[in-house]
Amino acid sequence: MKLSPFIPLKWLAVVYIEFIRGTPLLVQVFLVFFGTTAVLGLDISALVCGIIALIINSAAYIAEIIRAGINAVDKGQMEAARSLGLNYKQSMKAVIMPQAIKNILPALGNEFVTVIKESSIVSIIGVSEIMYNAQVIQGASFDPFTPLIIAALFYFVLTFTLSRLLAYIEGRMSVSD
Repeated sequence: MKLSPFIPLKWLAVVYIEFIRGTPLLVQVFLVFFGTTAVLGLDISALVCGIIALIINSAAYIAEIIRAGINAVDKGQMEAARSLGLNYKQSMKAVIMPQAIKNILPALGNEFVTVIKESSIVSIIGVSEIMYNAQVIQGASFDPFTPLIIAALFYFVLTFTLSRLLAYIEGRMSVSD
């Protein structure tokens, strides 16, 4: 939407992205949780509110990553595609986006890893995720250290696996270079 020539769409995207990127995720989690239950009167679980907050937060960052990836493709590529008779949509689909995806894949992978790690913040509203369960075990066992080590190992396995998968995909895409 930020690349749109339609000014209201562009301004809507700018306001959304700047607001989300300029406020902490913790505040966003509270806004979604208390906004849906107290303000709107909806009966939505803490898990769903946490997922919504993570999606809203991550979408703003992903939108900027994609915009930057599209802008990184040389302008001559669009001109060449258009001169070959492709319309704007065909040019984006067949020429610009494949190159942009190669550009954005590392940053997109970093964003996914960040979302996994930031998911621990939703434990503040009572969502039973890794950190929440570690805190429950800490309270039950009176062991403050071991549950945190185990939680750290879980996060490491998740993020390491995702990083390796993305590295594999990047390697496969670089074959065409």
